[in-house]
Amino acid sequence: MTDGRGVEDLLRSLAPQVLGLLARRQGDFDACEDAVQEALIAAARHWPLRGIPENPRGWLLRTAKRRRVDQVRGETARRRREERVAREPAPAAGPDGDDTLALLFMCCHPALTPASAIALTLRAVGGLTTAEIAAAYLVPEATMAQRISRAKQRLKASAVAFEVPRPGAPDWPSRLGSVLRVLYLVFNEGYVVSAGPVLHRADLSGEAIRLARQLHRALPGEGEVAGLLALMLLTEARRPARTGPHGELIPLAEQDRARWNRRLIREGTALLAGTFSRGAGVGAYRLQAAVAAVHDSAARAEDTDWPQIHGLYELLEHVAGSPLVTLNRAVALAMTDGPVPALELLDKLDAEGHGPLAGHHRVHAVRAHVLEMAGEPVQALHHYRLAAALTASTPEQRYLTTKAAHLHGVSHPRTERPAGVDVTRT
Repeated sequence: MTDGRGVEDLLRSLAPQVLGLLARRQGDFDACEDAVQEALIAAARHWPLRGIPENPRGWLLRTAKRRRVDQVRGETARRRREERVAREPAPAAGPDGDDTLALLFMCCHPALTPASAIALTLRAVGGLTTAEIAAAYLVPEATMAQRISRAKQRLKASAVAFEVPRPGAPDWPSRLGSVLRVLYLVFNEGYVVSAGPVLHRADLSGEAIRLARQLHRALPGEGEVAGLLALMLLTEARRPARTGPHGELIPLAEQDRARWNRRLIREGTALLAGTFSRGAGVGAYRLQAAVAAVHDSAARAEDTDWPQIHGLYELLEHVAGSPLVTLNRAVALAMTDGPVPALELLDKLDAEGHGPLAGHHRVHAVRAHVLEMAGEPVQALHHYRLAAALTASTPEQRYLTTKAAHLHGVSHPRTERPAGVDVTRT
């Protein structure tokens, strides 16, 4: 008998390798994935009883090829292809021939929408089932299955080449950027779940980190790859302190920093320092990682170097500006220059309720915190309630409702300055 958990972990790591090999040789991604899934089911059924074979990847590939032969048998137009597949020898065990990276680039192709790319990546590369992905994104399994199916059909129609783009090629920045963006979105959804009863999904953030590590090993000279991995590690390090005993949200300023994962902080900091020491310039992920590093280096919330954080956000606005970046800068500005300039920046961002973040609960949450700093409890209470009504995350809703309840009935301005809020990754 073999440990079932060990078999499950092994199959999850081998699945993208086998799918990559089969898809590269066959060219029909959809059919190859079906064949690999059947091989995985067979392995999950037999290996715990009979033991893991000496060459597990070769076993899976042979089984998947047999499934493909079964799929095409009887199709006259594909008879030659069937014979070629049946004659192919199994590869030797080991990392040689691992096409996982090519599979990752295919699943994150710019031809796909971000939502489709995320779903396909988690299914084909991450090894998650359709049901697991649907549960993570709070949609019915049938809806997620349709999304994945449409993504595969889109790839097939686009005739995407199964290969890792060549660094330096004209489309290299956009292809690599798409991969990084998908991994970033997967991590964010795992670290700050957008809806539902839990604050984070460790399986999603962990899978994003695993794939980012793999990408970094393959592309060690790419500064933004290292920057993204550093950002994930420096952020993930705070996860143990983000929730209380009942799953309640604990904001950054109130977290027990002794619970932060120092090993991840050291690793992330070293990665980040290495990218800057090579003179690689700055990029969006490296700058965000630098912000995370400043937070992680403060022994206490009051020791946080807010002027440095504000400067990093200013630079980030020039490199890759977005409304959320400006929202984060407003928090840093409040901590460095006080609430008045921060409120002015929020007014420009919100544009009287018609700005790019109109209706986003984080705008109201930040405005509420800044108004509380300004000694305006009545207005702060109003925006805490608006933020609570707009968020789909139960832990965030409870936190914001608690903040509103604390201010309810306050008739005199508050004079103390509450600690800053990281509106994206508390």
